[in-house]
Amino acid sequence: MTERILAVVVNFVIHVIGLGGYAGVAALMGIESACVPLPSEIIMPFAGYLVYKGQFNLLWVATAGAVGCNLGSVVGYWIGAKGGRPLVERYGKWVLMSRHDLDRMTEFFNKYGSITVLLARLLPVVRTFIAFPAGIAKMPQLRFHIYTFVGSWPWCFGLAYAGMKLGEKWHTDPRFHEAFHRFHLAVEIALVVGIAWFVWSHLKRGRQTDAA
Repeated sequence: MTERILAVVVNFVIHVIGLGGYAGVAALMGIESACVPLPSEIIMPFAGYLVYKGQFNLLWVATAGAVGCNLGSVVGYWIGAKGGRPLVERYGKWVLMSRHDLDRMTEFFNKYGSITVLLARLLPVVRTFIAFPAGIAKMPQLRFHIYTFVGSWPWCFGLAYAGMKLGEKWHTDPRFHEAFHRFHLAVEIALVVGIAWFVWSHLKRGRQTDAA
């Protein structure tokens, strides 16, 4: 079942990037940054693999990814800016964001200010939702977009670089190929457990908050 889901996601990513090139990378990262569960950990490494194949340039791939993050984050920012905290609290559960998560991000944002947007872009999960408190606080839009781009670019570059290097090793180092197959099941189990724990903990926290 897991392999089928991953295969669908991977095939979708391959199709979009193959069809749209750099624009496809930007579109996919925009979807991910709009709180749709399409992980950048799949998008950017595959784009990096195409860098290894000579179809893309590493710097341009990272830039396209960062531009996509910026475009997708506009959705979260405007939901926070126009609807305020009540709207985010009401509909945040649909993207597995509990009130506790919003409280934590808002507190961090209020404590450290706009620089939080830049730092959060370098962190998994948090980077997807940081646009909400930025919008609620009505952070100046120009600064929001600059910090989003500057923070997202290293993230996109790192994942693409990893994909490029993995592509090189896959075809030049037989030991890597053997090791991948040897630990394939363990990686799948770890992935499923990690996703299940994330979903369960967020749903549980959301129910506890609603009950309170």
